[in-house]
Amino acid sequence: MLLSQYVPSTLVKLERMHDLNPTLPTFGKSCISDLVPALLERRGQANTLLSEEIFECSAVVMLVLDGLGWYQLQQRSQLVPTLMSMQQQMATTVAPSTTSTALTSLVTGTPPGQHGIVGYRFYVEGEIFNVLRWRIVNGDRHKRIVPSEFQTEPVFCGQRPVVVQNAEYRGSGFSKAHLGDARHRVWYTMSAIAVQVRQALAAGEPFVYAYYEGIDKTAHAHGFDEFYDAELVACDNLVADVMMALPRGAALVVTADHGLVDCAGMDVALAPEVAEQVRCQSGEARFRWLHARPGRQRELLIAASEAHSPHAWVRPRDLLIEEGIFGPEVTEAARSRLGDVALIAKDRWYFSEHADKPETKLIGRHGSMTPDEMFIPVLTYTH
Repeated sequence: MLLSQYVPSTLVKLERMHDLNPTLPTFGKSCISDLVPALLERRGQANTLLSEEIFECSAVVMLVLDGLGWYQLQQRSQLVPTLMSMQQQMATTVAPSTTSTALTSLVTGTPPGQHGIVGYRFYVEGEIFNVLRWRIVNGDRHKRIVPSEFQTEPVFCGQRPVVVQNAEYRGSGFSKAHLGDARHRVWYTMSAIAVQVRQALAAGEPFVYAYYEGIDKTAHAHGFDEFYDAELVACDNLVADVMMALPRGAALVVTADHGLVDCAGMDVALAPEVAEQVRCQSGEARFRWLHARPGRQRELLIAASEAHSPHAWVRPRDLLIEEGIFGPEVTEAARSRLGDVALIAKDRWYFSEHADKPETKLIGRHGSMTPDEMFIPVLTYTH
């Protein structure tokens, strides 16, 4: 179905003047959701991303470097000799290109429309739920929303691998929801990651999943300046340390959940004629969901298309679902968590909202469907 079936053709022409189409997830081909099933069950089409050598290894370590986009990596190749020495493939993340959604797709091997973690702030039972903090405005939701019941797709193909992650996240609602009952080994400093990986492999673990979020945090705070470059160098050293921890016959797969865009000074407020049609907002600054006042869905779509086509791909929920943005299947639970109209930011724009106050000063951002955010590396090394 075309956008012209939802809004007048004059508005469709207006949008087409401003930008190309968003970058779509490549589900079942070379998407982040294809990696874990391929590694653990040799399932799907991710063999195009992973060489046969990987499948012959006795153990595999998957290291996720949060925020390491394909293009940001290529632009700074001289800083990361270890990463660049690995076999390189490019994959897509999912939409929205945000950590909670992408990591859940990675470990479950399913698109967002199936696992239901459709952003980091989304609509649940009449309230806006922050899944990373497992909170709403009025407090914690552990008692009302049980993580294991909220996200029910099996993780790691039903296996219980060792997960190496920041001690800060152990026991969080999101960790319980997307990692299930995986066996945790925590780290307090970056140097401990390689140690924990080495100890797990020495204990005979066939698959170890490790996660480090420093690149993402650095880009949020500083953009792509010398702090970002320094963090990339530190991550390159981390990868070298993990390589040294591998026994003979083991492999390392390095990937990411999304890329980033420098959005300094590119804040957009909702136009008044749009805001007056809006009941509430969810999503993130670069993939903003607008929830219409009762009976005002069409008016909201028309107003948003007219006001914000220069800044965003303006799409109604049903069209995004029909286009398969969230995967071939969208459950009723997932559908209920989406808004009525999405503002998917173009270029470096982002949409501010009062609920985003803790994040208003972020420089590096993600969530939209630009190439810089959607394309991620899949880097492999066998020892």
